[in-house]
Amino acid sequence: MLRWFRAVAVAEACSWAGLLVGMFFKYVTETGELGVKIFGPVHGALFVLYVAGVLLSAREAGWSRGAVVLGLACAVPPFTSLWFERRMAARTAVAEQPA
Repeated sequence: MLRWFRAVAVAEACSWAGLLVGMFFKYVTETGELGVKIFGPVHGALFVLYVAGVLLSAREAGWSRGAVVLGLACAVPPFTSLWFERRMAARTAVAEQPA
């Protein structure tokens, strides 16, 4: 599950990048809205998958409620899903090391 969560977190961040580039072309250069039309729905779907990934990974790995709330909050600002995924991967790796 954590490997799937990593893939979704990376994909969600990439979709953020695509959406931000699309918004730049739509609103700043005013040269078209194709990027927003493409990356808007893609990002929306990946956002939902990321939220599901946080909830399912938390259940599997035994994350605290605070970690779950942080993970869900990291779905909103661009690219913070990557930071959260790396943070939880590191914590999980430390927790799984033999004493």
